[in-house]
Amino acid sequence: MNKKISIGGQALIEGIMMKGPEKTSMAVRLPDGGIDLTDMTKKPLRERFKVLGLPFIRGVINFVEAMIEGYKALMLSADKSGFTEIEEEKENGEKKKTRLSGAFMNALMIIAAVLGVALAIVLFMLLPRLAVDGIGSLSGAALPEWARALSEQVIKMAIFVFYVWAVAHMKDIKRVFMYHGAEHKTIFCFENSLPLTVENVRKQKRFHPRCGTSFMILMILVGFLFSTVVQLIFKDVYTNRWVWVAVKILMVPFICGVGYELLKLCGRHDNVVTRIIAAPGLWLQRITTKEPDDSMIEIAIAAVEDVLPKDETIAEKGEDVAEQ
Repeated sequence: MNKKISIGGQALIEGIMMKGPEKTSMAVRLPDGGIDLTDMTKKPLRERFKVLGLPFIRGVINFVEAMIEGYKALMLSADKSGFTEIEEEKENGEKKKTRLSGAFMNALMIIAAVLGVALAIVLFMLLPRLAVDGIGSLSGAALPEWARALSEQVIKMAIFVFYVWAVAHMKDIKRVFMYHGAEHKTIFCFENSLPLTVENVRKQKRFHPRCGTSFMILMILVGFLFSTVVQLIFKDVYTNRWVWVAVKILMVPFICGVGYELLKLCGRHDNVVTRIIAAPGLWLQRITTKEPDDSMIEIAIAAVEDVLPKDETIAEKGEDVAEQ
């Protein structure tokens, strides 16, 4: 099969979702040890509306669709894997598992999503600005515009890396990161034209240039350039921290679009420039991916095999499928 086919994926709770050129499939480890395969295929908006597939626009659309699709897959994987079951002890000492209702889990995830967005605004938009203001107050002298812009982005990057590192130490998140590693290693095995076996996958590296981790780092770096330019041109905007936070929120779609194109560039080409662009994301993947066990690799293999097109002439259609 032509290995020009591009496959992207997302680690879930005890499972992995893989997206191929024609099909999206989710593989989840069931409580009884079996593997459940669920077809998650949905026609992308960029195929229904061609204008949404144009460069820079497609990055924003793909990001939003990936968030929605990922949320649905995460909820479904939690349900299928038994993650939503809680163990209760009866009066006679027996233990019984009770499954949380779908409505309750949906409400819980919506609340978590809202709080997550609020936390992101505080941590990555407001807090860096407050920190820069604090540095200026402590130093007793106003920092040059370029120094304020640079300091804010460095602080934002430090907060992001620390946040990811702290989250990675949570037990459940660590398992998700292990599935993340299984996902990358299996994709590399496929791209290297090797048979998809546990032994072959185990030997592959777990750092992939099209990873969503790389995308987040690229967004921060691109955001630094956008923010610096806006800050230097519209100095009055920066003086009001709340207006500045609002401006940075409005810049997110533009930053997302540019970051996506850079990510695709790194996935398609291997040269000095793309290696430099991809380096920060690959480094951070040392935190967001962990070495998987064989059972996790089996899940990743099942997901990849389920999305491979039967018709080899479809290979070129996979070009725009990016790692999530």
